[in-house]
Amino acid sequence: MDFGLVLQTDPPASRVVSLMKRAERNGFTHGWTFDSAVLWQEPFVIYSQILANTTKLKVGPMVTNPGTRTWEVTASTFATLNDMFGNRTVCGIGRGDSAMRVAGRRPNTLARLGEAIDAIRDLAEGRESEVDGQPLRIPWVRDGRLPVWMAAYGPKALALAGRKADGFILQLADPYLTEWMVKAVRAAAEEAGRDPGSVTICVAAPAYVGDDLAHAREQCRWFGGMVGNHVADLVSRYGEHSGMVPEALTAYIKGRQGYDYSHHGRAGNPSTDFVPDEIVDRFCLLGPAEAHIEKLTALRDLGVDQFAVYDMHDAQETTIDAYGAEIIPALDR
Repeated sequence: MDFGLVLQTDPPASRVVSLMKRAERNGFTHGWTFDSAVLWQEPFVIYSQILANTTKLKVGPMVTNPGTRTWEVTASTFATLNDMFGNRTVCGIGRGDSAMRVAGRRPNTLARLGEAIDAIRDLAEGRESEVDGQPLRIPWVRDGRLPVWMAAYGPKALALAGRKADGFILQLADPYLTEWMVKAVRAAAEEAGRDPGSVTICVAAPAYVGDDLAHAREQCRWFGGMVGNHVADLVSRYGEHSGMVPEALTAYIKGRQGYDYSHHGRAGNPSTDFVPDEIVDRFCLLGPAEAHIEKLTALRDLGVDQFAVYDMHDAQETTIDAYGAEIIPALDR
């Protein structure tokens, strides 16, 4: 199993770079960041510094979207980083939550997202693609490689990920839901004539190593609120009891009253009071190292290829170090 580190690009950028260097020293293979231009600093500028200060770490957004940058700009940015540092980027992409809504726009449609996945990959790898009806090709790309991993929860999005994406990003670590969604992605891949095993499976969730569960829960409760944004979209689209989405995912948002993006992805987010302890425990990895190893082993057995640690809490360095000292070596056995 591979391991990634997920950060927000809060200033100073030097701290983001320092934490990514620390992650690589501790055995992490991927460095991810949020991508929301209003809330945080521009990640692609920081990726250049991360890549320059590491040797093998692969970097990318978790996740970008098709709406805040034109597709040829996104592709050219990835291709430039790859040309400078040797194909060490991954494009995580989704419909867009905070990046779009904070700017007063609606998340992108799945149809547009599907078109963007093909276009960004083709352009970044030097092939011609069509962008808004215009055929384009980036002529200077040589031997470019850009895996595109798609974030998804709902049935139509899972099917799209299976049909088109090189990887699937699931932003929660509940084994039951992971099994349900991985099966849906792989079934869609097989139906599209693809090898289901060729789709990389990445689970991303907060991890907090320590014995004080109450404190760990409070530090990670924000995650249930973030996931709740996407779940609320699913409920409005499919209904609460449609059978299209597991009630194990949708039931907890009944008490949700709204969401303030100024606290997005941060410990102490006041918009997440509705998230019960049960959801925090299910969606996150909390407790001593042994508890992390047990849950990660279960996820690996379900076909998860990478676990990406959301490290937005008050124990960033100690979590990275604990994973490097105890947890990553245990999953390499």
